Amino acid sequence: MEIIRSNFKSNLHKVYQAIEEADFFAIDGEFSGISDGPSVTALTNGFDTPEERYQKLKKSSSIDFLASQGFDFNKVFCNGIPYLIQEEERQLREQYDEKRSQTNGAGTLAYVSPNASKHPVTIPEDQKKFIDQVVEKIEDLLQSEENKNLDLEPCTGFQRKLIYQTLSRKYPKGIHVETLETEKKERYIVISKVDEEERKRREQQRLAKEQEELNDAVGFSRVIHAIANSGKLVIGHNMLLDVMHTVHQFYCPLPALFPVFPRCHAFPYEGLRLAFCLAQGDLNEFKEMTSCVFPRLLDTKLMASTQPFKDIINNTSLAELEKRLKETPFSPPKVESAEGFPSYDTASEQLHEAGYDAYITGLCFISMANYLGSFLSPPKIHVSARSKLIEPFFNKLFLMRVMDIPYLNLEGPDLQPKRDHVLHVTFPKEWKTSDLYQLFSAFGNIQISWIDDTSAFVSLSQPEQVQIAVNTSRYAESYRIQTYAEYVGKKQEEKHIKRKWTEDSWKEVERKRLNTQGLSYTLQNHCYGNHSLTATSTAVKRNLSPFQGEGGSEDSVLGEISDPEQEQSDSCAESLSEGRKKAKKCKRMKKELSPAGSVSGSPANLFEVPDTW
Repeated sequence: MEIIRSNFKSNLHKVYQAIEEADFFAIDGEFSGISDGPSVTALTNGFDTPEERYQKLKKSSSIDFLASQGFDFNKVFCNGIPYLIQEEERQLREQYDEKRSQTNGAGTLAYVSPNASKHPVTIPEDQKKFIDQVVEKIEDLLQSEENKNLDLEPCTGFQRKLIYQTLSRKYPKGIHVETLETEKKERYIVISKVDEEERKRREQQRLAKEQEELNDAVGFSRVIHAIANSGKLVIGHNMLLDVMHTVHQFYCPLPALFPVFPRCHAFPYEGLRLAFCLAQGDLNEFKEMTSCVFPRLLDTKLMASTQPFKDIINNTSLAELEKRLKETPFSPPKVESAEGFPSYDTASEQLHEAGYDAYITGLCFISMANYLGSFLSPPKIHVSARSKLIEPFFNKLFLMRVMDIPYLNLEGPDLQPKRDHVLHVTFPKEWKTSDLYQLFSAFGNIQISWIDDTSAFVSLSQPEQVQIAVNTSRYAESYRIQTYAEYVGKKQEEKHIKRKWTEDSWKEVERKRLNTQGLSYTLQNHCYGNHSLTATSTAVKRNLSPFQGEGGSEDSVLGEISDPEQEQSDSCAESLSEGRKKAKKCKRMKKELSPAGSVSGSPANLFEVPDTW
């Protein structure tokens, strides 16, 4: 069944029922982003850290990919279902509350500004005559035995506010006030004489209409909230970007790496402080947010890339995985569709349609989960989504094209491979991949991962040759080579400098605020440096040899590199305390939701997602 704007409301109860009855959910948002397409090599790197990959995915776009797959964008705008993030929903509810407080039961306001004051407005001198005339007309209406209604002339929003404010105080009973629109979209007020019973009836109708309007505005977010509140397992294939978009679109914006001033204009100082705190714990905050929304996630691409599946599944792309899981030793599930819900036919592939991809993702999960049951004694044909057998795969999201970090760990620190065989190389913009292969030709097999036009990672097959290459490059003019540890150390130092600038700038903001000066100077002080390694392109390229410069090599001693990202300031902890409380509450919920499985003891005794790849 296809749910669109026109039939969403009438079928929402069926969706809720399906959520209630489901064992698990399979999702696909068709957000391929930077995982596909010609720009992948420029935007991703085989040695990205989880934080770097997260930042790149935040900036990615799926528009080109969707267009290449024949996605109907007109359908989105014509038939798309509306939605709100939680903050927008909160603001909308406050607007409705503001309406009620202003009308005091007399009627309905057509619109209340989000920035409207919740306190009574003093009637300006130039509006007193206008209000007095309105009151006189209402007095005439109440004394008249013939007229039941009074239509006031169209007026401004501020004048309507004054009318409602005055009437709710002066006539708490006996009238009903309503704002309507003319054919020219001009708003005017209608006042009706009513008894108390009629007034209450109209008030109930108004409340019901407001609630319906609010629910319509929240739209598809209600479905996502129902899935999240169920606490059930949510499954996807290569689902990191799907999860990021879902959290961002239906709950709250993803934590920003740098302050976004326009979001902070209403409360400039508090907003700036919050933004700076998010800059320090960007990825960790995303993990906490995601754990709150979806306490149990499973990525079938990671599952298929891990033992005991890794050795018997050669291709983990969704289409190929679905085909492989129909063959031995796997047993595909038999699916029967409910009446009125036509099923997808896997014989006629509909790849890159989100519904179809989600469907076969669910089939793949069932096949792999049931395969795990064959390792039990006695074997178990069906393994449920609540079994301990699949717990090792929970909350680990596959990282596409990262050589030695297979997944993003939502429940703790990410893997930190040594990468002592990796070099960071900077060179002239004119260089190509062939130039790098020529440069390292004496070192055997290498792997090159481009960062940008002037830098790349080069991994050697023999770590003991790393220092030889570094020492040799000291005499080069057109390129520079450093170890991966040195590269990371410099990046951390740059982060520390940027953070120091941020903290100093914040102190300057506080000082300026205390001096009652404006925010303009504050914005000028919050700048970030742009540090990058550069190389001169004038010298002739040279061929590195393991024997060049050996005599002059020195053993370098690298100390531990501190991570300023882990140092949280007091202001950060204070600003994010509510979010952390929510995260802890969700973690407690997750423990309570953890079901008793079919295997006693730790599931790691049977299957484990490895720490190394």
